[in-house]
Amino acid sequence: MKTSDFYFELPKELIAQDPLEDRSSSRLLVLGKEDGSIAHRHFTDILEYLREGDCLVLNNTKVIPARLYGVRENTGAAIEILLLKRRENDVWETLVRPGKKARPGTRIIFGDGALTGEVIEIAEEGNRLIRFSYEGIFEEILDRLGQMPLPPYITHELKDKTRYQTVYAKYEGSAAAPTAGLHFTPQLLDAVREKGVRIAEVTLHVGLGTFRPVKVEDVAQHHMHSEFYRIDEDAARTVNETKARGGRVFCVGTTSCRTIESAADENGLLKACSGWTDIFIYPGYQFKILDGLITNFHLPESTLLMLVSALAGKDHVLAAYREAVKEKYRFFSFGDAMLLL
Repeated sequence: MKTSDFYFELPKELIAQDPLEDRSSSRLLVLGKEDGSIAHRHFTDILEYLREGDCLVLNNTKVIPARLYGVRENTGAAIEILLLKRRENDVWETLVRPGKKARPGTRIIFGDGALTGEVIEIAEEGNRLIRFSYEGIFEEILDRLGQMPLPPYITHELKDKTRYQTVYAKYEGSAAAPTAGLHFTPQLLDAVREKGVRIAEVTLHVGLGTFRPVKVEDVAQHHMHSEFYRIDEDAARTVNETKARGGRVFCVGTTSCRTIESAADENGLLKACSGWTDIFIYPGYQFKILDGLITNFHLPESTLLMLVSALAGKDHVLAAYREAVKEKYRFFSFGDAMLLL
């Protein structure tokens, strides 16, 4: 299977640059995973496709303002840091730009000097391990100095930080938002519950590895970066009871999908656990739990598009994407949504 098999033409003007004023007012393309049927709806119509006894799985991770701008201590040269993963208390794995001169021992000053960092090691793929020094609480300093790490294809400034968070975000640790969840409002979630649909919350802290391009032509040779996940007893029980009673499990976003599929055993039972996952789902994968998926429209040749294709078939998915382009759906993080069922 080739990476180029997942290519499609996408006009740049269809890349959404700003979130809609009303989160739930986006469009919804409904794709039948068995027959490739397509329906054009609005996101609030999701209620019509969920049934009493189904379960919705949400990723309650919270994006941190992970992009920091600083200067090198000795030269004053500008430097940009993106926090990727906390290794230990004050040591983070980071992406540094420009990275060539960020050798071990390099010291970086941020803001008014309330935060300093020292490069202590060069890690995998040129990422830097940085030890931070500060007085006070790191999260408060980060909230003041950091910016939301919007994807590079979004060039507009985000005026309201909360619009790159889901309304149910709880646990800080992501370098990117689980964007399928951005469409939900508290009112819509209340309506989901009122319909008798159970909600299970899991946590997967989204790293940039999810969005990195596939650089090999043979899909099977691609390696995913690991991301931390956690599933508690309540979530595991809710999912398992749903399946046992004949209900369907819908994941909101590819990150929720990867979380439950990573933790499921060979019998499709979910257990409470935590750890790191580098699961890579592409066509040929046999899903253990997932029945349906709510997701956004993804980049050509991306691992996310491959995951969606594993669920509904590459031909069906690419046909739906061509239809979405034709109908001028909005793509990527702030764009419209798909329901695969």
